[in-house]
Amino acid sequence: MSELVSTGVPGLDSILSGGITKQSTVLVSGNPGTGKSIFGIQYLYTGVTDNDQRGVYVSFEEDEADIRAAAESVGLDRFDELVDAGDIVILDKRQMLRETDFSTAVDKLLDTLKGESFDRLVLDSLSMFQLFFEDEQEKRTYLLKFSDILKDNGLTSLLINEQAAVFPDTEVGLENFLTDGNVYFIQTPTDSGVNRYVWVAKMRKQDIDTDIFPMDIGQGGITVHDRAGGFSMMSRSDEPSF
Repeated sequence: MSELVSTGVPGLDSILSGGITKQSTVLVSGNPGTGKSIFGIQYLYTGVTDNDQRGVYVSFEEDEADIRAAAESVGLDRFDELVDAGDIVILDKRQMLRETDFSTAVDKLLDTLKGESFDRLVLDSLSMFQLFFEDEQEKRTYLLKFSDILKDNGLTSLLINEQAAVFPDTEVGLENFLTDGNVYFIQTPTDSGVNRYVWVAKMRKQDIDTDIFPMDIGQGGITVHDRAGGFSMMSRSDEPSF
């Protein structure tokens, strides 16, 4: 059986039958504000606090101060301490957008990994990362190459992807097929605010529950509830297809 890496999100690991397969690359998609970045921050935070696994947060959209503030806003109180200690390393937009092509951006990441021991990585967001590429063929080639680089360095990675469509089945891109797993964060408006859901659509080599489950974002981060949502998009399967 493959070794699994905990997501650090209460309720989500049970949907995944224990966590994410080690050294896999998982696409995390959803609308702005659905909790994708909080998920990435929580994944790295609990990686250190619960599993003694160091992580790297690569952001093309936020400054380090914004990422620290997001962690503080959901009560991940030791996040600053872990960053200052080097247990979580942040490469923010000031550093990454200074680069003009894919190779130099990846070199900056490899310089960070060189001689260090890291287990987890979050890329936020894939949408901005793809601006390095001029066409679909180039994008496909370099996404595959980038995924291989992450795995070769022993990283279990989350690639965050901004999605315009509210429901995930209306927008399936190339990147969905190039990753080992696909997780969608969904929010629907209500009279009093929004309802939030998570859908694990695919995890290679894993038995997963592909119902849609309600989730909350509060102090401590994201919590997924074990009662399924009011609708189900798929039945239980080990690897659904698109």
